[in-house]
Amino acid sequence: MHITELNRECLLHLFSFLDKDSRKNLAQTCHSLQEVFLDPVLWPLLNFNSPTELRKQNFLLGPALKCLAICWHSSRVKVCNIEDWMKNAFQKNICSKHENAVNDFLVQVCNRCPNLQSLTLSGCGHVTDDFLALILTNCKKLHTLKLENCVRITDRTLDTVTAHGCALRTLHVDFCRNISQEGLKKVKEKCSSINLKAERSADMIPDSKPDVKFTSERTLRKLLQY
Repeated sequence: MHITELNRECLLHLFSFLDKDSRKNLAQTCHSLQEVFLDPVLWPLLNFNSPTELRKQNFLLGPALKCLAICWHSSRVKVCNIEDWMKNAFQKNICSKHENAVNDFLVQVCNRCPNLQSLTLSGCGHVTDDFLALILTNCKKLHTLKLENCVRITDRTLDTVTAHGCALRTLHVDFCRNISQEGLKKVKEKCSSINLKAERSADMIPDSKPDVKFTSERTLRKLLQY
């Protein structure tokens, strides 16, 4: 029996054992398998390990998506997490590509995945409060939001959680250096039912403008002189 002679249920079950690349390669062999690849039922869960994977077109975004994770663990994460004013031209060019890839992808998620229930972002140094606000306002069923080492996330995201995260039950903001104790306190007061975790976030040194840092350094030098 040829694989295409299997019924739809069997083909979907077969595809479920394959990773994204293998599914795409198999789908390119014939039209009937391409139709199986494009079935939204096959895509309730998506995991990505780098921003470049978001552009490979080896997956389908649709209303069946419930769990999404972008967990980037690479030496380049360190570059992306440097404050913008400290980056050289080459680093800024790399980060610009990553930023466009991740943020464009999140906009697509907002438009195509209204049933998203769980979102995990780790090492995504380019995700901003604005894009998380889009997720929280468009994905009304989101009950789990886990952010780790997302350096551009600030208390604005926490404010959006208190205003629009009506379905949210779990919120992690670990190692997000621009989160403050005041912001965490507001979430605890206004959304006491949320399981809030913030490992090290409010204890880290937040970003500051160059002129503020330079002023502090000059002041320190003067004090040392005396």
